[in-house]
Amino acid sequence: MTKQPQRYTRVLSIAGSDSGGGAGIQADLKTFAALGCYGMTAITALTAQNTLGVSAIHGVPPDMLKAQLSAVLDDIGVDAVKIGMLHAPDIVRTVAWALKHYGVKQVVLDPVMVATSGDRLIAPDTVQVLVDELFPLATVVTPNLDEAALLLGRPITAAGELEAAARDLLAMGAPAVLLKGGHLPGDEVADLLVSGPGPVQRLASPRITSRNTHGTGCTLSSAIAAHLALGEPLERAVALARSYILQAIAMGADVYTGAGHGPLNHGHAPVAQIKRSPASPSH
Repeated sequence: MTKQPQRYTRVLSIAGSDSGGGAGIQADLKTFAALGCYGMTAITALTAQNTLGVSAIHGVPPDMLKAQLSAVLDDIGVDAVKIGMLHAPDIVRTVAWALKHYGVKQVVLDPVMVATSGDRLIAPDTVQVLVDELFPLATVVTPNLDEAALLLGRPITAAGELEAAARDLLAMGAPAVLLKGGHLPGDEVADLLVSGPGPVQRLASPRITSRNTHGTGCTLSSAIAAHLALGEPLERAVALARSYILQAIAMGADVYTGAGHGPLNHGHAPVAQIKRSPASPSH
């Protein structure tokens, strides 16, 4: 009997590079590895960045991004994609082309617009292109409150405003929205998951005191993508991803890395790389 070939669970991050290692592509790869997935990348921009902030951004030309995407997807294929920093309209359109051309089904869109340090990471004219081109292709969109405010054109300053904001984002074309409420004050952190006209799912947990919160959004979206790639339905993928990131924050809270917002402990409980036996090779 011929032994069926095995392969790893494949997750692609399309995002910017963080030279400090706490966010972006670097955080995504650490997260994929920790959750037992094979990580791949298509880099959209290089940043000069550390725990204190972003000092420079160098965008990758769209043709080079397309070459990266084609190289990975033509050969290795993918089970899920996480999308992070997309700084320019042509970069957004290149990503949209790849998702449609290769028929990617599991897409987590983290609309990275503002860094933990407060630095803006996206050109103003890119926001509407992002909404028009990528919201309809996403499985879930995962903005924090600053990003949601940029998308909606209004601030979100109270817990009572979260549901209306999440539904307004849903109305912009996303099949599902995870609105992250961690920037609101209080001893509890609550995120809202909404999809379609059904009830909102509220996911709450005690706030963990830590200065090391750089890359939390990147890590959460990557963890969701990893669990979707592993076959979990969206609600469970989000719940498992939140559990992972809460532990990563807690296990990294007492570590000193740099003079500002340090990274999470992505490798607090690594899983061996998971192999599967596909019925046939596919993207």
